[in-house]
Order: sequence, then structure tokens, then C-alpha cells
Amino acid sequence: MSTHKEKWPAGTPTWVDLGVDDLPAAKSFYTELFGWNYLSGDEEAGGYLLAQLDGHAVAGLGPKQDPNMPTVWTTYLASDNVDTTAKEVAAAGGQLIAPPFDVMDSGRMAIAADSVGAVFGIWEAGSHIGAERVNEHGALCWNELHTRDYEVARSFYADVFGFSYHDVDQDGFIYSTLKRPSDGREVGGIHHDTEIAEGVPNHWLAWFASDNVDRTAATALELGSSALMPLTDSPMGRMAILQAPQGEIFGIIGTPRTKD
Repeated sequence: MSTHKEKWPAGTPTWVDLGVDDLPAAKSFYTELFGWNYLSGDEEAGGYLLAQLDGHAVAGLGPKQDPNMPTVWTTYLASDNVDTTAKEVAAAGGQLIAPPFDVMDSGRMAIAADSVGAVFGIWEAGSHIGAERVNEHGALCWNELHTRDYEVARSFYADVFGFSYHDVDQDGFIYSTLKRPSDGREVGGIHHDTEIAEGVPNHWLAWFASDNVDRTAATALELGSSALMPLTDSPMGRMAILQAPQGEIFGIIGTPRTKD
């Protein structure tokens, strides 16, 4: 378990949120799956909810702003100055989907697509730092980019966020961990994913920790999910990739990677 109170260093995957068509159904699903409860904002928050564990924020849920938007978990990377980071996104070959704007006193954010088309958020903390609990059951523990365009993606994130990389190449599995510029800590990954289905864009995947991956996967299936990657043992721990009833995809893993 890790409780975090200070803003996350720049480059850290700091938050995930989900826009859905049926918010009550999503709330019920994640309460059953991870034990989340929810803190509702005022009318200005537009129905956005902070999912919590023991009173500490772990993720966001809200109604879709546009019904044509896909139902996905969005990963946000921390920035000390979102306006500067947004300019660096454009300079590195990405594009802004939502230019920087203030979210009340919570912080300042933007939504971008990187140079390989994967969508992510940028978060400059105000009163809301992002995830306050990580690396425990039901909390975020890892975020990784799945891309067909591995070298292009690596170049983009190095240019924009200053990442260096630790390379993993085992039996055709090609992967880089993202080393945070402030201290070299490994905080995320880029996977050269050659099995992305045709028509599926490059994308960020959020992983949540589970104290019993088999049980969590079984519960998800009982609640109407499907398994995109069945239960698998790996050097990082037991894992599965699931698609929830409203379509969002996420991973569960038994041995969390540190994000501190």
C-alpha cells in the first residue's frame, strides 16, 4: 500500500478516468470489483465522481461529454506546466484534442494524441494531485503504451517528458520502461505490441492491483466482462486484461509496480 499526499513528479502517470454512457452501472461494477466508493462534486463538476478507497482518491468516473466518444480509461501524465507541455506535444508531432484549461481549483489539464495517435491526458496539479492511493487492491499500479510504432513513440515521450528508457527484449517481447527524469524511477512502459487488432488504435492501458487476480477476474466475468487476455503468470505477477460491460479495457495484476 502507498498513500501519496504531494503532487506527483513530472512525467508520472498520475491519474486515470473513465467516461461512460451509464454512470450508475459503472459505479456498481467497480464497487463490486474493487470496493470503490465515490465522492461527488458540485454542479460545476458535471457529474464527475472521485472513486475512493478509504477516503483517498484512486480514479475518476463521469458521464461522457460526447456520446460518440469511445469508452476508455484515459491515462494522465503529470506536468509542472501544462501549457508548456502542450506546446512540446505539438512540436514533437502530437496534437491537442482539448487545449489546456482549468478544472476549477483542482488543477489544469489538456487532452492530447501522441505522434502515434494514442490519446492521453496531461495534468498540472492544483488541489487535486491525482491518485492518492496506489499499489494496493483496487488502485492504480502501472500504465503502459501499446503501440505498433515503437521507436516513434519512444522518441515522442523522450522529447516531451524527458524520459529515458530501460529496455527489455526477451523472446520477441520488446518493451521499455519509462524512467522519470527527476530521479530515474521506472513509472510506466512502452510495449511494442505486434498483436494489436486491425482497426484498434495505439493506446494507453491502465493496470489495477489485485490481492487475488483469479478472484477479481472471476468477479469481473460474473458482472458481464470478457477476458481479452486470460489469466497468465508472468515475471511481474499473475495478470489478466479485461473488457468491462461498457467496453473499457484495463489490466489487473497481482504484484504491483512501484509508482512512488
